[in-house]
Amino acid sequence: MITALYSGSTGMVGQQFKLDTITNNLANVDTTGYKRQRAEFVDLYYQYAQNPGVPTAGQTSILPTGIYTGLGSRVAAVNRIFTVGNLEETGVPLDVAITGDGFFQILLQDGTPAYTRDGAFKVDQNGRIVTNIGMPLAQDIVIPLNAVSINVTHDGLVVVQTMEGDLQEIGQFVLSRFINPAGLESIGDNIYIPKPGAGDPIDGIPGQDGFGGLKQHFLEKSNVNVVREMVGMITSQRAYELNSRSIMTADNLLQTVVGLKR
Repeated sequence: MITALYSGSTGMVGQQFKLDTITNNLANVDTTGYKRQRAEFVDLYYQYAQNPGVPTAGQTSILPTGIYTGLGSRVAAVNRIFTVGNLEETGVPLDVAITGDGFFQILLQDGTPAYTRDGAFKVDQNGRIVTNIGMPLAQDIVIPLNAVSINVTHDGLVVVQTMEGDLQEIGQFVLSRFINPAGLESIGDNIYIPKPGAGDPIDGIPGQDGFGGLKQHFLEKSNVNVVREMVGMITSQRAYELNSRSIMTADNLLQTVVGLKR
């Protein structure tokens, strides 16, 4: 009975964690470039009363199966799913979406590199192209004061037209990708920082060598599917209730044992 109590409690803890993950996905359903998270579970150790494969009493054969009891489950990982979200046309010149694999390269305030899929860029007081929270592109692309229009090509070349009617190339977007993007650490503000588990960054030109191209006047929406998350929420709620019911049942059985009279 004690094992049932413990296993049920691990199930409740796991389902609560899954619900927290689903809730975070739903909270970010409108977050530009957000990638949904998925809680993944593994079973715990087993208590064996009899191991499979041991000889029988007569030594004439071996036991095909064992006798054992599981001890529940635990959260093994939270995997971030980096499928491309739907593109939404905005008409804003500095809204740029990545149509495939890759991350924009940006710099944090201390100059360390970071990465994002959020292409809702702005121009700061110095003309630099920056993120919504003011983090500049690693390529340090600066829009000149006399620019009247901005064009970003599929392969990331930034061209402006000046007041005099001249076309001027002012920079080049460079993307990065990782062999294991799920190993990146999310620090909020749509920013990821590299970690050893993600592998070394591989830099390249958009639209070449497996990198996604760029699409100006578009933003990549979150890849969260609301219907799927709602189904997962209902499933998690039912699993939580069943685990709590197993604890109550085990408790009732223990009370029955305690109440037995000699």
